[in-house]
Amino acid sequence: PIPRTLNMAFSGMRDLSIIATPPARRLAVKTFVQEHTDASIKEAILRELLRGGQVYFLHNEVDTIERAAENIRMLVPEARVAVAHGQMRERELEQVMQQFYHKEYNVLVCSTIIETGIDVPNANTILIERADKLGLAQLHQLRGRVGRSHHQAYAYLLVPSIKHLKGDAEKRLDAIQRASTLGAGFMLATEDLEIRGAGELLGEQQSGSMQAIGYSLYMEMLEKATKAIQQGKTPNFDAPLSLTAEINLHIPALIPDDYLGDVHQRLLFYKRISNT
Repeated sequence: PIPRTLNMAFSGMRDLSIIATPPARRLAVKTFVQEHTDASIKEAILRELLRGGQVYFLHNEVDTIERAAENIRMLVPEARVAVAHGQMRERELEQVMQQFYHKEYNVLVCSTIIETGIDVPNANTILIERADKLGLAQLHQLRGRVGRSHHQAYAYLLVPSIKHLKGDAEKRLDAIQRASTLGAGFMLATEDLEIRGAGELLGEQQSGSMQAIGYSLYMEMLEKATKAIQQGKTPNFDAPLSLTAEINLHIPALIPDDYLGDVHQRLLFYKRISNT
């Protein structure tokens, strides 16, 4: 689910069902984050073709997709390469997809048009260019295009430079690589919620508005407000949390006698400090 929907489930506003049991004989897709090089692309494609499989190569820029296909033809001359994207005529696109399904082509250079509704059991390797530009849910959907049979599948997330990954892009790629077990969709959705924020419960925004206070504090505030409404009370928006900070420095918090000799004065200061 998108962050807002998952957040509504966590807060008790919507029901949540988890299907974690994979189909029989299904294997988890092995996921790798790699720098984009001709050598790594050639190696991944050849490995799949040598075992009789097929490959998705995702290039999400229609203006240069033919150039990307030509580059693969040069790198792997034995590959039978086709191109598919959303700006093709419907009949032409359908024909290409049918030919790929029936193994007339073994490499499909495509856009994110393959994200949903595509099931080619013999395609078990996907290479995703500029994976750092795609969202976590989108990466998960694209990875799901492979591994749809009993064969081991591979997903290669290609980026210009691993060293220069930063911010949310680094978090997304780290999350998708870690969550490569079967049934990891719920964990990824939770990671997506933490990275992007929960959005507006009653508005149109589907993500965001959480980073200012953090995920844990946001969820606690939301839980208190939800419980108040369920009990017929009005949530306290001026002071949504009645919490006190507790700091443990692991050192004695006593005022030394030689610093303040009068015991009454020391008690007075203890009281003032505790009320701060």
